[in-house]
Amino acid sequence: MSCWKYWPKIEEIAEKLEEYGVDSLNDLNTLDDVNLNEITILLDEIEVIAHDEEIDFDSAKHILDNVRMNKALKLIRKFYLYIGARLETENAMDIIQSKDPNQTLDTFHFYERYEGLLINESKLAKFSKDKTFVFIGSGPLPLTLILFRQAFGCNCIGIEIQEDVAELSREVITKLGLSDGIKIVVGDETKLKDLDYDIVMVAAFAIPKDKVFANVWETVDINTPVLVRTYSGMRAILYAPLTDKDIRGFHKEVMLLPIGNTNNTSVLLRKVV
Repeated sequence: MSCWKYWPKIEEIAEKLEEYGVDSLNDLNTLDDVNLNEITILLDEIEVIAHDEEIDFDSAKHILDNVRMNKALKLIRKFYLYIGARLETENAMDIIQSKDPNQTLDTFHFYERYEGLLINESKLAKFSKDKTFVFIGSGPLPLTLILFRQAFGCNCIGIEIQEDVAELSREVITKLGLSDGIKIVVGDETKLKDLDYDIVMVAAFAIPKDKVFANVWETVDINTPVLVRTYSGMRAILYAPLTDKDIRGFHKEVMLLPIGNTNNTSVLLRKVV
């Protein structure tokens, strides 16, 4: 199916974001006072396009590589990053205040998407109670670590660059009763050199990618599975996909496409020398 039908809709969504005061220069703080449910509806509209399975990868590139679409895509990707962080932060705060934190966690907007990621990523590396899993860019709601700890019993470590975000995620972990198996450390990917681990994963939003992977390359050995989340096909309207330049020094061993409404493509990398 042709992707052309979505051009007007993509431009319309970008225009809505501009009406909220969003542009390519600001940090989206104009959205902080907008009701979350209101802008989540806009997210849903974007994802209808991103999840259209009838549009093949070649057709999707007509949008992703088009100069006319460049401005609209920049705004949409910026918005997607913003609302993801806001949804995580608000759910994290709700969990801390909740009498039933596990039930509150289940209400997270992307919860089912993460379950799909777990299915794919558990095929890329051997997670078990004897393994230590490090996630670079764990964020305010460390759902990846939570799900892998619950499913496989592995020792989990999150690396988070912002102290306040790390502290919020620690409170979430404590509230869920998982502090014995999940640890959050503050810093960037260079913290790997101070840790013992068996599996490494890089978050989709960990940036700048070339720097992150250069530092990971310096630390890991050739046998360490390095997993990363990226975007492919029409889902790349949500966020810029990983490039070969970003992962220079790594071999792309396996790539698993998203399941259902999951947004991320999961990739297994190996260091090459």
